[in-house]
Amino acid sequence: MEKYTLDELFDNLKGEFDINEPKQGHEHRFLDKLNANDLASVETKKIISINWKPFIAIAASVIICLGIFTTINAQPEVMDLASVSPEMSETQDFFTATINAELKKLNSERSPFTEQVITDALDQIELLEKDYQKLKTDLTESNKDQRVIYAMINNFQNRIDILNTVLKQIETIKELKTTSDEPKNTL
Repeated sequence: MEKYTLDELFDNLKGEFDINEPKQGHEHRFLDKLNANDLASVETKKIISINWKPFIAIAASVIICLGIFTTINAQPEVMDLASVSPEMSETQDFFTATINAELKKLNSERSPFTEQVITDALDQIELLEKDYQKLKTDLTESNKDQRVIYAMINNFQNRIDILNTVLKQIETIKELKTTSDEPKNTL
């Protein structure tokens, strides 16, 4: 492609330019049309922005309400014995306090001789705790079914029974250790 100089460009376009004078008042008509277009576009912009604001506000309000409603309903409250009645609340508090006291006793008896028995007992307690969590969900879904309540109480009792049994076993282990450590008197 050849490069043109400006002179060559204008020489090639000679005779194609409109060199006639515009009619009188051309500038005034042109400015009137230009101003009319500016006013029309400004009015259109105002109308569009004014009309959308209420719809946007309403849509935002609806979205917020739906979000709150969904959040509240997505996480149903899981019930436990305390939520059934005041008596069951006392029962749960009693069992929880008893289990915690027995666990403290159990942990205070830790020694190399009792470690395996205690570990096994804690594993069984953990399984019962998982079952209890399932029972809490069942209680919520069944709307306080008596069978589920009895199963929850039974779960607490089973935990206490395990802890008491293990504490008895530890006492037996301690007695056997004491008697085996005593020197034997032989004549």
